[in-house]
Amino acid sequence: MSDPSNAAPAIAPRDKAEILAQALPYIRRFHGKTIVIKYGGNAMTDPALQQDFAEDVVLLKLVGLNPVVVHGGGPQIDEALSRLGKKGTFIQGMRVTDDETMEVVEWVLAGQVQQDIVGLINAAGGKAVGLTGRDGGLIRARKLKMVDRADPAIEHDVGAVGEIESIDPSVVKALQDDQFIPVISPLGFGSDNESYNINADVVAGKLAEVLKAEKLMMLTNTPGVLDKQGRLLTNLSAREIDELFADGTISGGMLPKIGSALDAARNGVNSVHIIDGRVPHAMLLEVLTDQAYGTMIRSR
Repeated sequence: MSDPSNAAPAIAPRDKAEILAQALPYIRRFHGKTIVIKYGGNAMTDPALQQDFAEDVVLLKLVGLNPVVVHGGGPQIDEALSRLGKKGTFIQGMRVTDDETMEVVEWVLAGQVQQDIVGLINAAGGKAVGLTGRDGGLIRARKLKMVDRADPAIEHDVGAVGEIESIDPSVVKALQDDQFIPVISPLGFGSDNESYNINADVVAGKLAEVLKAEKLMMLTNTPGVLDKQGRLLTNLSAREIDELFADGTISGGMLPKIGSALDAARNGVNSVHIIDGRVPHAMLLEVLTDQAYGTMIRSR
């Protein structure tokens, strides 16, 4: 029997109505607009948070927004590699991807992870469809030439890691028009039909630009961008972010995430939010209330 002391406090009907009414201006403002969501971190691995995420995506679709999900899968890839006796290595936040690792990446992302997300959204009442960069010629890519941040004369070989040449969003738009929710694995293809592993943050950022999205939302395992004292920075401009890069406040796995967020903000995406995926329904709270969850990045 459940412990009543752990139950959520009852909300009076009038208070419930007030909460719902407060969402109205946001529903009106964002109706018909596209929101690109980068789904990763704990929100992807905790069953309760998975459920919350799927319900949020379906609700956003049902009130007239157009969510597009781009997912990562780092922990799942690491787990699959460890079963093969391999350990993932990273340079400047990017996974080094040899041929064997690429096979694992494709199997985990386009198979296991993508289909789990599609199933969760469908179970919550949505109509999700899984895509990779090959579907509809969505993501054309080439081998990433990674220049060392400290010494531009040094170039790192990170294997089958790609950078985006172009995105053709027509398959995504066609699905949106038919009320489907696209779920995209960050895999691209090259001129010789070779596969590339692309950082999911980069794919989400570029897709948001191409779709002229209203918002780009990145779910992470942190409250947002933190300063050196660990305090949350809720509102940042491009110039302030450049300063945080320069003094080392932003480093490691946050580098591609913040870089992609900044590019999107500079290239027409109205607002970019880095939010804590460990907070239940954080995405819904961010979109449909005036409560700020995480860091918003402005182009200026």
